[in-house]
Amino acid sequence: MFEEGFIDVTGGRVWYQLFNKNAKGTPVIILHGGPGSSCYSLQGLKDLAKDRPVIFYDQLGCGKSDRPSDTSLWRIERFVEELAQVRQALNLEEVHLLGHSWGTTLAAAYCLTRPSGVKSVIFSSPCLSAPLWEQDQRRNLEKLPNETKEIIISCEEKGTTDSEEYKKATEVFNKYFVCRLDPYPEWLKQGSKNRNPEVYNIMWGPSEFTVLGNLKEFDCTARLKEIPCPTLFTCGRFDEATPETTQYYSTLTPGSSFHVYEHSAHMPYVEEPEEFLRVSGDFLKKSDSL
Repeated sequence: MFEEGFIDVTGGRVWYQLFNKNAKGTPVIILHGGPGSSCYSLQGLKDLAKDRPVIFYDQLGCGKSDRPSDTSLWRIERFVEELAQVRQALNLEEVHLLGHSWGTTLAAAYCLTRPSGVKSVIFSSPCLSAPLWEQDQRRNLEKLPNETKEIIISCEEKGTTDSEEYKKATEVFNKYFVCRLDPYPEWLKQGSKNRNPEVYNIMWGPSEFTVLGNLKEFDCTARLKEIPCPTLFTCGRFDEATPETTQYYSTLTPGSSFHVYEHSAHMPYVEEPEEFLRVSGDFLKKSDSL
């Protein structure tokens, strides 16, 4: 069974999809990256629906959801509220959460409000500390060809991150640390229309490498010990969300587990889809029985 529609949330309506509504397993909500991206690239995770209901939604401001002009909406507290409203609208008393990238920021912030009924969380390529993310990207820049690294640093310093040379340099970075598939899948290129750069710029900033937006101070590492449910931390071997930092988050979270996708960067659900589904599916099944 499949349904889709809109849910009223603070500031507008968000578009959702629900696969296999009547399956017996505990539902899983997919929280996409960004901020200001969409669930478009994560659609392959609907294969998890062989065991459970799977819910996707485009967060407000992107994808097929409303795009209101009120910039005060673009803050983490409202996105946490939005997730609670999605759960309520779909009567999801018990859920798993699977967040990717910024979706892990959202998942952690939501869990720290102590909602009931969260059975487990998968933190895929996590960003749970903006300062640590920034430090990791500085280290990653050192692994790039010198010319590429210097262009990125220079454009940041000059405020020319909208220039063509900066765009080309970040494309090189992306081939190293975001998606290593060559050629880059054509269908992924089509997904750019789902993004809303305004949301990203307000919350993160104009550059991946230096956080200037309102998430600049976000760091929940000191509170990861408060997450009471089973957690799985995963990342790619060549991920922006580095294995070292991802494992560090895991050490701070009691009873958590950690997995590295050896042939992936930041998009293992695209780069190693079968392995991603296997690891995630096994963890969710195990958590169902707890």
